[in-house]
Amino acid sequence: MAAKGTLKTCKKGHQFYKNSDCPTCPICEEEHKPKDSFLALIGAPARRALERENIKTLEDLAKWSEKEIVNLHGMGPSTIPKLKKALSEYGLYFKS
Repeated sequence: MAAKGTLKTCKKGHQFYKNSDCPTCPICEEEHKPKDSFLALIGAPARRALERENIKTLEDLAKWSEKEIVNLHGMGPSTIPKLKKALSEYGLYFKS
């Protein structure tokens, strides 16, 4: 049986187990996860990377080049195709 990890408590008082030093609370992450925007399509690290850059809408995303987005910490290999698809569904594209 795998170890649960270390019991941690977040700022909001949620208790959770982690095997790493990552301070992210999975309960807070689930509460924060958008339900109805393109940000709901991608993983939490990629979503946080976009949020750090104040990218909240597809219009905001279209102001960035694909290379700029790929270089953000937290972007995984499966994220860019999802972002391209979301952009194209609204007739938008990454900046050239």
